[in-house]
Amino acid sequence: MHAHLFESDMPVLELLKFITTHPLNSDHKTGALARFAKWQIASRLLHTDVVFDWVNGARFFARSGETGLTKNIYTGLHEFADMAYVLHVLRYSDLFVDVGSNVGSYTLLACRAVGAAGCAIEPIPHTYTRLQENIRLNHLENNVLCLNVGIGRAPGTIRFTAGLDAFNHVLADGENDPQAIDVEVFTLDSILKDRRPSLMKIDVEGYETAVLEGAAATLRKESLHSVLMELRGCGARYSYEESRIPLIMREHGFASYTYEPFSRSLQRLNGKALGSGSTLFLRNLEHIDQRLRTSPKVAVLGKEF
Repeated sequence: MHAHLFESDMPVLELLKFITTHPLNSDHKTGALARFAKWQIASRLLHTDVVFDWVNGARFFARSGETGLTKNIYTGLHEFADMAYVLHVLRYSDLFVDVGSNVGSYTLLACRAVGAAGCAIEPIPHTYTRLQENIRLNHLENNVLCLNVGIGRAPGTIRFTAGLDAFNHVLADGENDPQAIDVEVFTLDSILKDRRPSLMKIDVEGYETAVLEGAAATLRKESLHSVLMELRGCGARYSYEESRIPLIMREHGFASYTYEPFSRSLQRLNGKALGSGSTLFLRNLEHIDQRLRTSPKVAVLGKEF
Protein backbone atom coordinates (compact mmCIF):
# COMPACT_ATOMS: atom_id res chain seq x y z
CA MET A 1 0.00 0.00 0.00
CA HIS A 2 1.59 3.21 -1.11
CA ALA A 3 2.00 6.60 0.48
CA HIS A 4 -0.18 8.66 -1.85
CA LEU A 5 -3.24 6.70 -0.76
CA PHE A 6 -2.79 8.22 2.68
CA GLU A 7 -1.77 11.76 1.76
CA SER A 8 1.85 11.10 2.67
CA ASP A 9 5.27 10.65 1.12
CA MET A 10 5.92 7.38 2.98
CA PRO A 11 4.21 3.97 3.23
CA VAL A 12 1.31 3.88 5.66
CA LEU A 13 2.95 1.62 8.26
CA GLU A 14 6.05 3.79 8.24
CA LEU A 15 3.88 6.89 8.56
CA LEU A 16 1.93 5.45 11.50
CA LYS A 17 5.19 4.57 13.25
CA PHE A 18 6.46 8.09 12.60
CA ILE A 19 3.29 9.55 14.12
CA THR A 20 3.15 7.34 17.22
CA THR A 21 6.86 7.62 18.04
CA HIS A 22 7.07 11.36 17.46
CA PRO A 23 8.32 13.16 20.63
CA LEU A 24 5.18 15.29 20.88
CA ASN A 25 2.89 12.24 20.58
CA SER A 26 4.62 9.86 22.98
CA ASP A 27 2.07 10.42 25.77
CA HIS A 28 -1.07 10.42 23.62
CA LYS A 29 -0.68 8.05 20.71
CA THR A 30 -4.44 7.48 20.43
CA GLY A 31 -5.11 11.18 19.98
CA ALA A 32 -2.39 11.36 17.34
CA LEU A 33 -3.91 8.49 15.38
CA ALA A 34 -7.33 10.14 15.69
CA ARG A 35 -5.95 13.33 14.13
CA PHE A 36 -4.48 11.24 11.34
CA ALA A 37 -7.78 9.44 10.68
CA LYS A 38 -9.79 12.66 10.87
CA TRP A 39 -7.59 14.34 8.28
CA GLN A 40 -7.68 11.34 5.93
CA ILE A 41 -11.47 11.45 5.96
CA ALA A 42 -11.74 15.24 5.76
CA SER A 43 -9.24 15.49 2.91
CA ARG A 44 -11.46 13.23 0.81
CA LEU A 45 -14.80 14.78 1.70
CA LEU A 46 -13.89 18.45 1.60
CA HIS A 47 -13.22 20.22 -1.66
CA THR A 48 -11.67 23.31 -0.16
CA ASP A 49 -8.69 24.30 1.95
CA VAL A 50 -8.84 23.87 5.71
CA VAL A 51 -7.28 26.51 7.97
CA PHE A 52 -5.22 24.86 10.70
CA ASP A 53 -4.31 26.80 13.88
CA TRP A 54 -0.70 25.93 14.61
CA VAL A 55 1.93 27.45 16.93
CA ASN A 56 1.91 30.85 18.69
CA GLY A 57 -0.80 32.22 16.41
CA ALA A 58 0.64 30.82 13.18
CA ARG A 59 -1.91 29.24 10.84
CA PHE A 60 -1.72 27.47 7.51
CA PHE A 61 -3.97 26.27 4.70
CA ALA A 62 -4.07 22.48 4.64
CA ARG A 63 -4.81 20.73 1.38
CA SER A 64 -4.81 17.07 0.41
CA GLY A 65 -1.38 15.95 -0.76
CA GLU A 66 0.69 18.76 0.77
CA THR A 67 2.71 16.46 2.99
CA GLY A 68 5.14 19.17 4.08
CA LEU A 69 2.26 20.78 5.99
CA THR A 70 -0.19 17.99 6.77
CA LYS A 71 2.35 16.06 8.83
CA ASN A 72 2.25 19.00 11.24
CA ILE A 73 -1.42 18.20 11.83
CA TYR A 74 -0.47 14.70 12.99
CA THR A 75 2.62 15.62 15.02
CA GLY A 76 2.48 19.29 15.95
CA LEU A 77 5.94 19.91 14.51
CA HIS A 78 6.78 17.57 11.66
CA GLU A 79 10.56 18.05 11.91
CA PHE A 80 10.61 18.45 15.66
CA ALA A 81 14.26 19.18 16.47
CA ASP A 82 14.81 21.49 13.50
CA MET A 83 11.56 23.41 13.92
CA ALA A 84 12.07 23.72 17.68
CA TYR A 85 15.53 25.15 17.06
CA VAL A 86 14.02 27.84 14.84
CA LEU A 87 11.47 28.67 17.55
CA HIS A 88 14.09 28.79 20.29
CA VAL A 89 16.99 30.61 18.64
CA LEU A 90 15.31 33.33 16.60
CA ARG A 91 14.27 36.75 17.88
CA TYR A 92 12.01 39.52 16.64
CA SER A 93 14.96 41.54 15.29
CA ASP A 94 16.39 38.69 13.17
CA LEU A 95 16.17 37.87 9.47
CA PHE A 96 15.30 34.29 8.54
CA VAL A 97 16.13 33.15 5.01
CA ASP A 98 14.26 30.11 3.66
CA VAL A 99 15.87 28.71 0.51
CA GLY A 100 13.47 26.14 -0.90
CA SER A 101 10.58 27.29 1.28
CA ASN A 102 7.91 25.11 -0.33
CA VAL A 103 4.54 26.33 1.02
CA GLY A 104 6.19 28.07 3.97
CA SER A 105 6.08 25.98 7.14
CA TYR A 106 9.48 27.17 8.43
CA THR A 107 8.82 30.74 7.34
CA LEU A 108 5.54 30.73 9.28
CA LEU A 109 7.30 29.50 12.42
CA ALA A 110 10.09 32.05 12.12
CA CYS A 111 8.04 35.04 11.04
CA ARG A 112 4.61 34.49 12.61
CA ALA A 113 5.27 32.32 15.67
CA VAL A 114 8.48 34.20 16.58
CA GLY A 115 8.04 37.49 14.70
CA ALA A 116 11.33 37.62 12.79
CA ALA A 117 11.59 39.15 9.34
CA GLY A 118 11.85 36.70 6.47
CA CYS A 119 12.94 36.04 2.92
CA ALA A 120 11.20 32.98 1.44
CA ILE A 121 12.50 31.64 -1.87
CA GLU A 122 10.51 29.05 -3.83
CA PRO A 123 11.13 28.24 -7.50
CA ILE A 124 7.97 26.31 -8.46
CA PRO A 125 5.15 28.71 -9.47
CA HIS A 126 2.14 26.76 -8.14
CA THR A 127 3.97 26.05 -4.86
CA TYR A 128 4.93 29.72 -4.69
CA THR A 129 1.24 30.63 -5.02
CA ARG A 130 0.47 28.42 -2.01
CA LEU A 131 3.34 30.07 -0.10
CA GLN A 132 1.84 33.49 -0.79
CA GLU A 133 -1.58 32.31 0.40
CA ASN A 134 -0.08 31.23 3.73
CA ILE A 135 1.82 34.51 4.01
CA ARG A 136 -1.41 36.48 3.50
CA LEU A 137 -3.34 34.24 5.91
CA ASN A 138 -0.81 35.20 8.62
CA HIS A 139 -0.72 38.91 7.61
CA LEU A 140 3.00 38.73 6.88
CA GLU A 141 3.01 40.61 3.57
CA ASN A 142 5.08 43.46 5.05
CA ASN A 143 7.40 41.20 7.03
CA VAL A 144 8.34 38.50 4.51
CA LEU A 145 9.87 38.99 1.07
CA CYS A 146 8.71 36.14 -1.20
CA LEU A 147 10.68 35.37 -4.35
CA ASN A 148 9.63 32.96 -7.12
CA VAL A 149 13.17 32.13 -8.29
CA GLY A 150 15.79 29.41 -8.03
CA ILE A 151 19.14 29.69 -6.27
CA GLY A 152 22.43 28.47 -7.72
CA ARG A 153 26.10 29.19 -8.30
CA ALA A 154 25.49 31.75 -11.06
CA PRO A 155 22.58 33.65 -12.62
CA GLY A 156 20.77 32.00 -15.50
CA THR A 157 17.89 29.65 -16.23
CA ILE A 158 17.58 26.07 -14.96
CA ARG A 159 14.94 23.37 -15.50
CA PHE A 160 13.06 22.10 -12.44
CA THR A 161 10.62 19.27 -11.86
CA ALA A 162 7.20 20.65 -10.99
CA GLY A 163 4.92 17.82 -9.87
CA LEU A 164 6.68 16.34 -6.84
CA ASP A 165 5.35 18.58 -4.04
CA ALA A 166 8.12 19.01 -1.42
CA PHE A 167 10.53 16.94 -3.53
CA ASN A 168 10.71 19.15 -6.62
CA HIS A 169 14.32 19.69 -7.65
CA VAL A 170 16.69 20.88 -10.35
CA LEU A 171 16.48 18.48 -13.28
CA ALA A 172 19.65 16.37 -13.46
CA ASP A 173 21.43 15.47 -16.68
CA GLY A 174 19.58 12.63 -18.36
CA GLU A 175 16.51 13.03 -16.13
CA ASN A 176 13.17 13.36 -17.91
CA ASP A 177 10.05 15.03 -16.55
CA PRO A 178 7.13 15.97 -18.83
CA GLN A 179 6.12 18.64 -16.29
CA ALA A 180 9.58 20.23 -16.12
CA ILE A 181 9.69 24.03 -16.19
CA ASP A 182 12.32 26.69 -16.77
CA VAL A 183 13.09 28.82 -13.71
CA GLU A 184 15.19 31.98 -13.48
CA VAL A 185 18.09 31.44 -11.08
CA PHE A 186 20.08 33.93 -8.98
CA THR A 187 22.90 33.60 -6.49
CA LEU A 188 22.12 33.97 -2.81
CA ASP A 189 24.78 36.67 -2.60
CA SER A 190 22.97 38.80 -5.18
CA ILE A 191 19.66 38.51 -3.33
CA LEU A 192 21.05 39.11 0.17
CA LYS A 193 23.77 41.63 -0.66
CA ASP A 194 22.27 44.36 1.56
CA ARG A 195 20.67 42.06 4.12
CA ARG A 196 21.96 40.56 7.35
CA PRO A 197 20.55 37.06 7.89
CA SER A 198 20.72 35.38 11.28
CA LEU A 199 19.52 31.90 10.33
CA MET A 200 19.16 30.26 6.92
CA LYS A 201 17.37 27.06 5.98
CA ILE A 202 18.54 25.43 2.76
CA ASP A 203 16.37 22.60 1.45
CA VAL A 204 17.08 22.16 -2.25
CA GLU A 205 17.01 18.38 -2.77
CA GLY A 206 20.70 17.83 -3.47
CA TYR A 207 21.56 21.19 -5.04
CA GLU A 208 23.15 22.53 -1.85
CA THR A 209 26.69 22.62 -3.28
CA ALA A 210 25.67 24.97 -6.07
CA VAL A 211 23.72 27.16 -3.62
CA LEU A 212 26.77 27.46 -1.34
CA GLU A 213 29.07 28.25 -4.26
CA GLY A 214 26.92 31.29 -4.93
CA ALA A 215 26.76 32.31 -1.27
CA ALA A 216 30.37 32.94 -0.23
CA ALA A 217 29.76 36.57 0.74
CA THR A 218 26.60 35.64 2.64
CA LEU A 219 28.45 32.96 4.62
CA ARG A 220 31.04 35.56 5.66
CA LYS A 221 28.44 37.89 7.19
CA GLU A 222 28.91 38.17 10.96
CA SER A 223 25.15 38.26 11.54
CA LEU A 224 24.76 34.67 10.28
CA HIS A 225 25.12 32.22 13.16
CA SER A 226 23.03 29.23 11.98
CA VAL A 227 22.45 27.33 8.75
CA LEU A 228 19.97 24.47 8.73
CA MET A 229 20.65 22.21 5.77
CA GLU A 230 19.02 19.00 4.59
CA LEU A 231 21.72 16.56 3.43
CA ARG A 232 20.29 13.18 2.50
CA GLY A 233 22.51 12.07 -0.34
CA CYS A 234 20.49 13.69 -3.13
CA GLY A 235 23.55 15.58 -4.33
CA ALA A 236 24.72 12.42 -6.08
CA ARG A 237 22.17 13.07 -8.85
CA TYR A 238 24.29 16.11 -9.78
CA SER A 239 27.61 14.32 -9.13
CA TYR A 240 28.14 16.45 -6.02
CA GLU A 241 30.07 15.02 -3.08
CA GLU A 242 27.98 15.92 -0.02
CA SER A 243 31.00 15.13 2.17
CA ARG A 244 32.48 18.41 0.90
CA ILE A 245 29.71 20.51 2.39
CA PRO A 246 30.89 20.27 6.04
CA LEU A 247 34.35 21.25 4.76
CA ILE A 248 32.93 24.28 2.94
CA MET A 249 31.05 25.32 6.04
CA ARG A 250 34.11 24.77 8.24
CA GLU A 251 36.06 27.21 6.05
CA HIS A 252 33.51 29.83 7.10
CA GLY A 253 33.78 29.00 10.79
CA PHE A 254 30.76 26.67 11.11
CA ALA A 255 30.71 23.32 12.89
CA SER A 256 27.94 20.73 12.63
CA TYR A 257 25.47 19.93 15.42
CA THR A 258 22.12 18.35 16.23
CA TYR A 259 19.62 19.86 18.68
CA GLU A 260 17.63 18.31 21.52
CA PRO A 261 14.65 20.61 22.18
CA PHE A 262 13.52 19.43 25.64
CA SER A 263 16.96 19.92 27.21
CA ARG A 264 17.83 22.72 24.76
CA SER A 265 21.22 21.11 24.24
CA LEU A 266 23.46 20.93 21.18
CA GLN A 267 25.44 17.83 20.27
CA ARG A 268 28.59 18.25 18.18
CA LEU A 269 28.82 16.11 15.05
CA ASN A 270 31.69 14.98 12.90
CA GLY A 271 30.30 15.86 9.49
CA LYS A 272 26.59 15.72 8.70
CA ALA A 273 23.63 14.34 10.61
CA LEU A 274 22.79 10.76 9.77
CA GLY A 275 19.27 9.45 9.25
CA SER A 276 16.31 11.78 9.29
CA GLY A 277 16.46 15.47 9.99
CA SER A 278 18.78 18.20 8.84
CA THR A 279 22.26 19.23 9.88
CA LEU A 280 22.76 22.39 11.90
CA PHE A 281 25.87 24.34 10.97
CA LEU A 282 26.61 26.79 13.79
CA ARG A 283 29.15 29.37 14.84
CA ASN A 284 29.27 31.91 17.67
CA LEU A 285 28.13 29.23 20.12
CA GLU A 286 28.15 31.52 23.15
CA HIS A 287 25.57 33.77 21.48
CA ILE A 288 23.45 30.78 20.42
CA ASP A 289 23.59 29.13 23.87
CA GLN A 290 22.45 32.35 25.52
CA ARG A 291 19.48 32.55 23.16
CA LEU A 292 18.52 28.91 23.67
CA ARG A 293 18.61 29.32 27.46
CA THR A 294 16.51 32.49 27.54
CA SER A 295 13.90 31.77 24.86
CA PRO A 296 10.36 31.41 26.27
CA LYS A 297 8.81 27.96 26.31
CA VAL A 298 6.65 26.90 23.40
CA ALA A 299 3.51 24.78 23.89
CA VAL A 300 2.51 22.32 21.16
CA LEU A 301 -0.05 19.52 21.56
CA GLY A 302 -0.04 20.00 25.32
CA LYS A 303 3.74 19.73 25.71
CA GLU A 304 6.08 22.57 26.60
CA PHE A 305 9.69 22.69 25.50
